[in-house]
Amino acid sequence: MQIGKMLTAAALLALSTSLAQAQDLKIGLQDDPDILDPDQSRTFVGRIVYASLCDKLVDITPDLEIVPALATGWEWNEAGTELTMTLRDDVVFHDGTPFNADAVAANLDRSKNLETSRRKSEVRSIESWEVVDDTTIKMTLSAPDATLIAQFADRSGMMLSPTAFEAAGEDFGSAPVCAGPFKFKERIQQDRIVLEKFADYYRADEINFDSVTFLPIADTTVRLANLRAGDLDMLERLAATDVASVEADDGLQLERATSLGYQGITPNVGNGEAANNPLGQSNLVRKALSLSIDRNALNEVVFEGAFATGNQPFAPTSPWYNADFPVPERDIEAAKALLAEAGVADGVTIEVQVANNPVQTQVMQVVQAMAAEAGITIELAAKEFATLLADQSAGNYTASQIGWSGRVDPDGNIHQFMTSGGGLNDSKYVNPAIDTALNEARLSTDPAVRKESYNAAVAIQQEDMPIIYLYHPVWIWALDDSLSGFQAYPDGMIRLHGVSQN
Repeated sequence: MQIGKMLTAAALLALSTSLAQAQDLKIGLQDDPDILDPDQSRTFVGRIVYASLCDKLVDITPDLEIVPALATGWEWNEAGTELTMTLRDDVVFHDGTPFNADAVAANLDRSKNLETSRRKSEVRSIESWEVVDDTTIKMTLSAPDATLIAQFADRSGMMLSPTAFEAAGEDFGSAPVCAGPFKFKERIQQDRIVLEKFADYYRADEINFDSVTFLPIADTTVRLANLRAGDLDMLERLAATDVASVEADDGLQLERATSLGYQGITPNVGNGEAANNPLGQSNLVRKALSLSIDRNALNEVVFEGAFATGNQPFAPTSPWYNADFPVPERDIEAAKALLAEAGVADGVTIEVQVANNPVQTQVMQVVQAMAAEAGITIELAAKEFATLLADQSAGNYTASQIGWSGRVDPDGNIHQFMTSGGGLNDSKYVNPAIDTALNEARLSTDPAVRKESYNAAVAIQQEDMPIIYLYHPVWIWALDDSLSGFQAYPDGMIRLHGVSQN
């Protein structure tokens, strides 16, 4: 009898110890992601979830070096038209499907041919592929593509289970199956996304949490209050105005990295009837709006000077920035003259949709006040971010305040947005000259040759103004002081390898 009691006590102790050790990491997101399918999705916060869910063929270091991941190495032929990749042999997807060259081939086919794929332009150069053996795949390109390896460091390189996506089709995102450190458990729209640790992950010893829960909380003040209350362990995109407060809080820590991306205003210039307005039809009106904005004042008022002003897809500190077009000074008289030249001297009224979070709303309120002085009346339409994106894709918008998280290769910040048929060209902007420049930039691995092409493209962009760039963010994370091992990356992702909680 005594032995039985001892066994029961031991069992209870083991159970309580197990429960005490089970750790769920709770991360606050600024927005709710769109569909969790790397081929169909486009949100920044979706990529944060993917960092825990879907490993890629290659990845980057904090210094932006491209390094092996699911692919162990790669080699180009002399002409730059054949890419041979070698693959890991110890990886399985969350459903037990083996990761091998056949799986990579199936993923390439899906990215290229799924009707709703947004990755088509990213892998367009891949003409065919050959499965050499289980751990080797050779891709043949229609022409050299200097951007391809960098594309594989993002959604185009995220590997999905062929078994799962062949069964689910376009509904794959409702229960995604990848090969990352965590597997999908559940999603409640606008509430939470829960992932569980994947026991058979090939780097499982680097993962110290049993689960990770992503909680979309649009309000930056509420997000920080949840962190302080212990309802979150970390949050992404701390408001710049809260940096000093977090730095003074002994219970919190702060990490930051300069972004590769930008924020701006994207007018609808050709996507349906909503483009038929002065902003959509006249580059003069778009240039007038740009000139009405004091970007330095915007940075100071909203971000206390923590961010960088901008007017191109690349920050002024980037080697790809076209110095012939510096960030413009505000010029109200010049803006009014452009409106007069466009035939709208009495002013124009435009609606701009904006994500319903305090930071982006404040950005547009400042722009709204500035533009009014030039005769441009801006009416704001606040929307949940996924709704904003859906309306933009469908052409149900006049203009959007929206940004891009940035990519390692410069192509990733401009090609999809400005080429005819680009996967993210929601405004349906078309200019054959910019198509030529951006397509030529993909053909050379010589940075000097590519720079000439990007300079030409930016010069056209500055004249047509299909996107009015405003600033380049700095990623700022706030974390509970109990966390250790977190590394800040310029792509803004949250990588949990090596992160632990005391």
